[in-house]
Amino acid sequence: MDTALEFTNRLIALLRSERHAMAEFLVALAEFDRRGLYRERGHTSLFSFLRRELGLSAGAAQYRKTAAELIRRYPAVEGALRDGKLCLSSVCELAKVVTAENCAEILPRFFGLSSRDAAAVAASIRPVENPPRREVVVPIRAALSAPVATMASAAVPPSVRAPELNAPDRVLVFHAHETPAAAASPAPHAACAAAPVAKPSSVDWLDGDSARMHLTVSKAFLKKLDAARDALSHSMPGATREDVLEAALDELLAERARRKGLTARPQKTIRRAKPDHIPAHVRREVWARDGGRCTFVLPSGEACGSTHRLELDHIVPRARGGASTADNLRIRCRGHNLEEARRVLGDGLMDGYAPRRRRGSA
Repeated sequence: MDTALEFTNRLIALLRSERHAMAEFLVALAEFDRRGLYRERGHTSLFSFLRRELGLSAGAAQYRKTAAELIRRYPAVEGALRDGKLCLSSVCELAKVVTAENCAEILPRFFGLSSRDAAAVAASIRPVENPPRREVVVPIRAALSAPVATMASAAVPPSVRAPELNAPDRVLVFHAHETPAAAASPAPHAACAAAPVAKPSSVDWLDGDSARMHLTVSKAFLKKLDAARDALSHSMPGATREDVLEAALDELLAERARRKGLTARPQKTIRRAKPDHIPAHVRREVWARDGGRCTFVLPSGEACGSTHRLELDHIVPRARGGASTADNLRIRCRGHNLEEARRVLGDGLMDGYAPRRRRGSA
């Protein structure tokens, strides 16, 4: 097995076998559950059987238990899992919204999704009722008394507890579940105990358009955020933290778009550009034509489609006299741009410009 194509075909065959094996396991597990055979093994639930007798983790057991239950009720789920269209990580989100009436319509919406994307789809189908909207800022360490710190840390794994409780300049910003009455005079221990619970940068979807985000930030970040809100107090009176952050993101994206030539009001007169400079109108044309995505075509025939670290690549390299025209430009992500440059110009030249950390890496 020498070539990349042979190895790829081998991996595809193994992946297909893995999917079929998983589907067979889930079908057998569904029948095992239907007959209640886990009781004969001394377990009170299928979850207990999977955890204690088969040795699965809690997450793996829950995924498989949920998938087996769905296969029993909706046979189409088996085919989706067998074909790789539906993954186990999205099964639990599908189970929240699927019914016998909507299965044919709902199931395809979960194909190929990660658990996070599946959660967003599930929330759009069945929004969270009365989602909390209040903002809460909780010092992680400064307000912790010794007894409360002990109580809070007992509920959090050491891997999560260590970086949070030992960082006095960190604070946690999140939307709380308290009612307005409770929010008016929160108990100190309640706020402190809540701090380690939320995962940094975790997102919980509430409906199709809104989500609750848990984010750990520094005191300096909060000072900048408050200063920005003060600066916008005339143009945006009463702005929330979300309003300020969204305005800042709009400004950032507009600046990046301007640097790419994607301005809303381009100049009517085209200026003469320097030989080593790509004119703004050419940038706009290439960006619009390629859709703001990497156009590199993989050996499988699929386009890369990345939107991360995009660059304009000369088809005929500028080092070989290539012009900065729309016909000679295309969008590439940085990785594929460098690989194409290596193919055309050679490793010897490119190693002086962008040396690889490890030979043979792509």
